[in-house]
Amino acid sequence: MRPPGRRRLLGAALALPVALAHAQPRPGLPGTAAPSAGATAATGGVGAPAKAPIFVLNSLDANVSVIDPATWQERERIPTGKEPHHLYMTPDEKSVIVANAASDSLTFIDPATARVQRTLPDIADPYHLRFSPDMKWFVTASNRLDQIDIYRWQPSQPAPLVPARRLPAPKTPSHLAIDTRSTVAYATLQDSDELVAIDLGTQALRWKARVGRMPADLFLTRDDRHLLVGLTGDRFVEVHDVSGASPKLVRRIETGAGAHAFRSRGDGRHLFVSNRVANTVSMIDLRDFTVAAQLPGPSGPDCMEILSDGRTLLLSSRWAGRMSVIDVETRQVVRQVRVGRSPHGIWTLDHAPRT
Repeated sequence: MRPPGRRRLLGAALALPVALAHAQPRPGLPGTAAPSAGATAATGGVGAPAKAPIFVLNSLDANVSVIDPATWQERERIPTGKEPHHLYMTPDEKSVIVANAASDSLTFIDPATARVQRTLPDIADPYHLRFSPDMKWFVTASNRLDQIDIYRWQPSQPAPLVPARRLPAPKTPSHLAIDTRSTVAYATLQDSDELVAIDLGTQALRWKARVGRMPADLFLTRDDRHLLVGLTGDRFVEVHDVSGASPKLVRRIETGAGAHAFRSRGDGRHLFVSNRVANTVSMIDLRDFTVAAQLPGPSGPDCMEILSDGRTLLLSSRWAGRMSVIDVETRQVVRQVRVGRSPHGIWTLDHAPRT
């Protein structure tokens, strides 16, 4: 039997006091808007009205909160399948895909209207997901089943995801990244402390390498040379040169305990990483791989999004059931919006570039 580390919400026992401290009764039922008390007043010039709704995935409620960026209130909740953990916008930005791990399904949502477009069944344990930039390949990491599934994307077909290959991936494949040329997929294996590279053309394993404790999210630099790995079981981000036949560790950046998820600032220079145990967000300078700034990250920071203004950082605060809004310039939390339980992925159409 696997140790109880599946999905590893990073030591929920450690975070329980934080969760209890922030927990409040939630008025209303799923599908109803939260009252204005669910968000605090903004300060400064951050958070100008966006052009599209903000989506926050609630893993323990099996739904997605839709936030109105003009009022900063939850306007509705979209039911999904069971245990959704991550969501991802397709490269053509026509759909936000919710991966429903326990329901073995994908929910496609229109990112402009927040309407469900379709649900695809029979996708085994989709914990994490990525499209190749050319939209030829779709890859899922099956955290529970120790496998990585590669599909061909054929949108004109009734069943648009055509299985190409299933690769064993013990133990516990966690997060994925795909290079800009749509040729290589990278995946972390969180319970064996490993990183793998897969050739998408042949669907064969290129290499496997040891990394630090409990690797989670991945970020690939614009030139496809450096792959950053968040070590959720430690306080570091590792930087690997993946331009050769095998990876080479070139730096370990100390960011904070529980280094977990990444989001580019969109300026080609800076990268955010959420430190889930330290309750901080570090901004890394990609020119020299050093920490340029530290920002607050309340209550178990996880996934992030940054609006097109390049200043407004959105953060899922997992233990508090909030979406936190951070002003990158003043380094302050300026607003929190109440969402569902264990908020995880967060996306919007009105975003800064992702590289």
